[in-house]
Amino acid sequence: MKRTYPKHPLVGVGGVVIHRDRVLLIRRGHEPLKGEWSIPGGLLELGEELAAGVRRELKEETGLDVDPLGCIMVFDRIMRQGRRVKYHYVIADYLCRRKRGRLQPASDVIDARWVRLEDLPLYHLTELATKVIMGAFELMKGWKRNV
Repeated sequence: MKRTYPKHPLVGVGGVVIHRDRVLLIRRGHEPLKGEWSIPGGLLELGEELAAGVRRELKEETGLDVDPLGCIMVFDRIMRQGRRVKYHYVIADYLCRRKRGRLQPASDVIDARWVRLEDLPLYHLTELATKVIMGAFELMKGWKRNV
């Protein structure tokens, strides 16, 4: 599947994992956003449901088994080079609960860390990733009250 200069948007999934009042961040090993800290995730495979894609991608990138609790946000990530669209992803980010596993960066991830909310500015996340994470913390508070 061609990621750069695609003929149509590609569907991606992300997992915002909150555990012990910290969020899981990964440092990307490939473009787009190579070297940047971000929410773990990747491309959906043909025939794969969104939640299954989140579970697979998080396992591949971090070694963790997660339980997707619900969709936080769906958005476009469009990056252009001149007039041409270099990347176009439609991404569905899910709030996730850690089930089991040991954090072990793998696949196309350089590093992975559990980060406290107050330390997020140190990781220079995109404005949208920060917004998604903040929303996830609010949803998790509500989810914990209702369990």
